[in-house]
Amino acid sequence: MTSSTLFTLLLITIAAVASPIVVDRLSRWIVIPAIVVELILGVLVGPYVLHWAQVDDIISALSSLGLAVLMFMAGYEIDFGRLRGRPLTLAVVGWLCSLALGLGLVALRTGFSLKTVVIGLALTTTALGTLLPILRDRGMLGTPFGNRVMAVGAIGEFAPIVAISVVLTTDNPVHSMILLVVFAVVAIVAAHLARQPPSPRMSRLVIRTLHTSAQLAIRLILLVLVTMVWLAYRFELDTLLGSFAAGIVVRLAMRPASEHMTQQVEAKLDAIGFGFLIPIFFVVSGINLNLGALSSVEGLLATALFVVALLVVRGGPIFVLHRRDLPGVRDRLSLALFGASALPLIVVITTIGTQDGVLTTPLDASLVAAGALSILIFPQVAMRLLRSGTPETGASTKDTPVTLPAEPEAL
Repeated sequence: MTSSTLFTLLLITIAAVASPIVVDRLSRWIVIPAIVVELILGVLVGPYVLHWAQVDDIISALSSLGLAVLMFMAGYEIDFGRLRGRPLTLAVVGWLCSLALGLGLVALRTGFSLKTVVIGLALTTTALGTLLPILRDRGMLGTPFGNRVMAVGAIGEFAPIVAISVVLTTDNPVHSMILLVVFAVVAIVAAHLARQPPSPRMSRLVIRTLHTSAQLAIRLILLVLVTMVWLAYRFELDTLLGSFAAGIVVRLAMRPASEHMTQQVEAKLDAIGFGFLIPIFFVVSGINLNLGALSSVEGLLATALFVVALLVVRGGPIFVLHRRDLPGVRDRLSLALFGASALPLIVVITTIGTQDGVLTTPLDASLVAAGALSILIFPQVAMRLLRSGTPETGASTKDTPVTLPAEPEAL
């Protein structure tokens, strides 16, 4: 390991430590997700401002590992067993409408190509991990309105990951779809096996090693993660889909466990992911962000257009489809703003698109900047709309409560 690598890692660590401190200091005036600060600090130490950090193979590998863990945690957040009924149906229909709208709008400007599909998919994402701390801190989790945000966010994370795995893995979409179906069957089998109660002896061993150097529970989870990533690679799919599927499988495997044990395991996963690897990915994404592309008039205009596109493409269908369930305009607009808040998966999709040569760097930078602005602005406006009137939470008898895992303010 070279001196340059160690210095860059030191800068990344400083940025990771500074991020929650900055968020806490600014919390009196504005709620800023930690990943925005991590991106900004990455830009600050990167080649376009201070010229301090240099991304080499080691830093890039750590960043890729952080991305894999991020997708694992995104999959773990989603509990499809509890997301059902009308909110989930509307979320699926809304995402399909967003996809059609996004592809259509981008195609009108650039023509239809692989780049059109990648940009269109980026516009259909929702930052579920970013919204969870905001909803939890305001006691909205488990309410009918909070359930709708969860459903919209879950589909806004799951569907784009599946789609991007098909689009960017091969030139033959039919071949990719067949492999995706086979992988889905394998994942379903793995999920079924995960739901089977372990032997009493294994259960006792897992519990006994929770606070020892063996840490069997965490090692089993890492085994599932690496296995699913390897299977996705062998099936010629994007390895991020394997990470995402691993999170879902582990979530199902944790269901039979006691609440106390689940909390302990989740705390350890949070420490590995949000305490170590995931901040590396976002800081490195900031280092790689082409700030020069945003300093031009074209770059600023593209960023502004992408912000509007997120609101129209992602928020528009949500606003329209929930008109029966949420008759209050403020509530529908708040839900649309929450759904249009997107950054983590935009970073993921643009990173993949740039690496595969589908996106140019200026487009990458403008999309990421738009995503950062969306999670800075949209949730703030949504919460103000909910506070300014009596929230009509859409208490439909068809709504199903959602139980969520505890999560730190990392995404």
